[in-house]
Amino acid sequence: MKISARAAGVPASATMAVTGRAKEMKAAGIDVVSYGAGEPDFDTPDFIKDAAIAAMKAGKTGYTATPGIPELRKAISEKFKTDNGLDYSPDQIIVNIGAKHSVYEAMQAVIDPGDEVLLPTPYWVTYPETVKLAGGVPVVVKTDENNSYKITPEELSAAITDKTAMLVLNSPNNPGGFSYTPEELAALAKTLEGTDVMVMSDEIYEKLVYRGTKFVSFASLSEDAYNRTLTINGLSKAYAMTGWRLGYTAGPLEAIKAMGRLQSHMTQNPVTFCQDAAIAALKDTTGAVEKMVVEFEKRGAYMAERLNAIEGIECKVPTGAFYCFPDVTAHYGRNIGGAQIENSTDFAKALLEDAKVAVVPGDPFGCPKNVRLSFACSVEQIDKGIDRIVEWLS
Repeated sequence: MKISARAAGVPASATMAVTGRAKEMKAAGIDVVSYGAGEPDFDTPDFIKDAAIAAMKAGKTGYTATPGIPELRKAISEKFKTDNGLDYSPDQIIVNIGAKHSVYEAMQAVIDPGDEVLLPTPYWVTYPETVKLAGGVPVVVKTDENNSYKITPEELSAAITDKTAMLVLNSPNNPGGFSYTPEELAALAKTLEGTDVMVMSDEIYEKLVYRGTKFVSFASLSEDAYNRTLTINGLSKAYAMTGWRLGYTAGPLEAIKAMGRLQSHMTQNPVTFCQDAAIAALKDTTGAVEKMVVEFEKRGAYMAERLNAIEGIECKVPTGAFYCFPDVTAHYGRNIGGAQIENSTDFAKALLEDAKVAVVPGDPFGCPKNVRLSFACSVEQIDKGIDRIVEWLS
């Protein structure tokens, strides 16, 4: 059967590949410790499930408006106003099938063939593929690990050309586990003034910030930033709703309308009864999110402490998301357990096969020095896996 060049050129998601292999091994009865998936280990809170069940029982199982039901878009609009100081009308908001779909659809709506899209390292593995599928050109902007991998105004200015159409920002960052300060984002916004560069601000980890970190939405920094930004968010990470597939995008009306036209041919609308669940999540007063954040902060600090105690591994303490992103290059060039380690892919593959610990290599994130470990797991699993890493390296 013929396969299109477009589909043939898209690699499988590195994070999903690692997670899939770990699940295969577990299904075969192998005891694997997996730090692969970017998925909370908490269950979706019951009040959210109850809202979906009530919606189904009320017969809410048919089509809805393509961008989502008015009640949900109004709830998202209120969330932006309350949490982020942003005035987005419901018409400036579209609900998508997960934030991954938001990213894909936004690229399709605004990127033309030949447009350059700036991707500071480390970037989420899906960004370059969505750029290429839109006919754009991913331009990787190397950042400095001594600056916690955060792009500076000088690096941004040097990367902009007459073909630059968009900058992608992700804070808190996957896979880096770092967060930009309000001052750092304001400096980037100032650098973009006078240019035609749009910004896609992926804020899916907004609520997962630690160590006194203050989150600020890029579009809230100035009128100029507001007018050039597509703000992407969702419910997967903060509300433990990964399988519900609900993301959303807010931004200039013409861009949101364009996404709506595309979505009308792609999916028609988000899953109907899940939209009532999303409203319940956005109006949460139970403190469920705050409880998860407290636990994630403890785990992140603990995992970083244990990793830094291993000879040849350096890891910054995460300030957001639920990932540690240690530098493991000190072990490149070694033969460990019969496997020659030359890069992060070798490291991750050998670690999984030999020590039965799943991590994600840094190469697909644009950072070949690193591997990503998710601490969306219990402290017991953190200890169990890192004990195995210590034994394997020694």
